[in-house]
Amino acid sequence: MKTPGFGESLAPLRIPVFGMLWFATILGNTGSFIRDAASSWLVTDLSTSPSAVATIQAMSVLPGFLLAIFAGVLSDILDRRRLLIIIQLVLALVSVTLMLLARANALTVQLLTALTFASGTGAALMAPSWQAIVPELVSRDQLKSAIALNSLGVNIARAVGPAVAGLLLVALGAPYAYAIDATSDLIVVGALLRWHREPSADYTLPERFGGAFRAGIRFGLASRELQRILLRAAVYFLFSSAIWALLPLIARRLLGGSAGLYGVLLGAVGLGAILGALLLPRVRARTNTDRLMLFASAVTAVIMALIALVPHRWLALPALLVLGGAWIAALTSLSGVTQAILPNWVRGRGLAIYLTVFSGAMAAGSFGWGLVADGLGLANALLLSAGGLALAAVLLERIPLPPGEADLSASSHWPEPLVAAPVPGDRGPVLVLVEYHIRHGDREGFLRALQALGNERMRDGAYNCGVSEDAADPRRIVEWFFVESWAEHLRQHQRVSRADADLQDIVLRYHTGTAPPKVSHFLALKGA
Repeated sequence: MKTPGFGESLAPLRIPVFGMLWFATILGNTGSFIRDAASSWLVTDLSTSPSAVATIQAMSVLPGFLLAIFAGVLSDILDRRRLLIIIQLVLALVSVTLMLLARANALTVQLLTALTFASGTGAALMAPSWQAIVPELVSRDQLKSAIALNSLGVNIARAVGPAVAGLLLVALGAPYAYAIDATSDLIVVGALLRWHREPSADYTLPERFGGAFRAGIRFGLASRELQRILLRAAVYFLFSSAIWALLPLIARRLLGGSAGLYGVLLGAVGLGAILGALLLPRVRARTNTDRLMLFASAVTAVIMALIALVPHRWLALPALLVLGGAWIAALTSLSGVTQAILPNWVRGRGLAIYLTVFSGAMAAGSFGWGLVADGLGLANALLLSAGGLALAAVLLERIPLPPGEADLSASSHWPEPLVAAPVPGDRGPVLVLVEYHIRHGDREGFLRALQALGNERMRDGAYNCGVSEDAADPRRIVEWFFVESWAEHLRQHQRVSRADADLQDIVLRYHTGTAPPKVSHFLALKGA
């Protein structure tokens, strides 16, 4: 196997639009990290409670848990470019408010918590759209490189932003940190205005919010692959959140440092993530995603324990550098495989479900580890999180991540349904029957294949499905599934992927009739 080269990893940057937005988002994320680092440090001046400090971290990610699915639906039904522009302008306004309050020495823990929640809300509403536009900007063969570059860009910002924040807090004060963030938001708006997005031609049947929301939830409930990713992500982020939530207090109490040291520690994590992102293509060529996740979890656990047991700043710096590499390995592995299993029609909603779990685990972990640190101390909280992460990593290796190699492009192989007259799009529910003739000896294999196909039906829009046999002729078996409306069933025709078509071919091999299986569509009658 050819080892991916450095130039190949940077190939998406040769695409002008991707390169422009990539550089703009680095500046925007740098401003966001400056803002968050300034807020995390300011709260240590306003309160000595570990739980208060951890609350600021939790408030920055809690909106992702509460709003990510809502944001994912908006990402799939609205113009993503316009949505991103509006939210960036709102974020700039939040940072200007923080700047004015900090300048007037009027910030309190309550105000800082509320405004951190507001900025987290903006980030939560943007996240699915930022991730979902990547396939619009690059070709399919460059998608993994583009995702890795986005992660690299975030971690360049993570390395630079906190270090700059530390210098600004020491030299000029918090108002300047917030002013730089507001400026970076406006730079991103400028880049988005220069991107002339082509309207999507994938689907001719626009979705409404309620139906799109239900379709996204059905997809998440039916996708076993996504569920495996969510479980692995929830556990990793729940335990590893301890180091992020408690790092301001680690810098101040365990290491006896100032805002400058806190910024340097965060910068070390970001620098480690950059180095890790550059090395990852070669590492992935030699191992699989599950082993990489096990390694990242083990490294994270060891470093948290090391900082708790040997709290020395010169040891903490290289340790956090290594932690950054482990963090980017886990983050890109989980987000990359999530992107790989999502078809385009539900990409925003699927990513939103992933971000909901990510944000929920980080928020719950931040609250929880803050309370543990209140009761047992910082060092013990770190040791408990390290032990839990190490144990969970070993146990969860038995639940492998999906390979993400299926062809999810539209197959367009379903014929248009036969109708006596045009059917209104909101008419429903729709009952679809598919009649097969199966030999008695083939029933077991047929039913296994049909179960896999049924999962695909549920992921693509059905809300209930099943299989029945004819009491008079057991060889006659009917597959049935319900779809909530005629328009949703037509969307289902458009959503069927090549991987789905392969599953359907397996089912059809068991059919013994001289003609293809008979497909019938039944519409509910009002008042019946």
